[in-house]
Amino acid sequence: MLPADLRMILVHKQQTSARLRFLRFAHGMCAFAPLPALSVVEAAGEGAPAVAHHPNAWLRAAARRLGLDDGALQAETGFHAVVQTPAGPVTVQLASFATVDPPFAAAESLGGRFVDLTEARGGTPAEMELLRRAYVAMLGG
Repeated sequence: MLPADLRMILVHKQQTSARLRFLRFAHGMCAFAPLPALSVVEAAGEGAPAVAHHPNAWLRAAARRLGLDDGALQAETGFHAVVQTPAGPVTVQLASFATVDPPFAAAESLGGRFVDLTEARGGTPAEMELLRRAYVAMLGG
């Protein structure tokens, strides 16, 4: 189980084309629970969490939740964000699928689907800022 103060953006980067696809859930872009209304992403480098979550623990928990093997997700260490919510700060990490193709069936089993960045329009301002930062972390920019 993932801690309540941790969310993830899940992305697949095609190795041959560098095409990025984000896993979008029915509730939004963050796995496995939505960000509350009125959430605001802090400026980069601000808001270091009081408690850091070890990547192995949250990667394994997320893989199990998706019905995937351990090792199916890898942490993207160049990304870290803190979102201020009405209930307090939430850490957002970025994880990528270590698979040749996106695990479409795993996404569908949770009511999700993989989308390109342009298909994510309409998300909350906080989600869109997180996706922008994730895109830059994955492809540079």
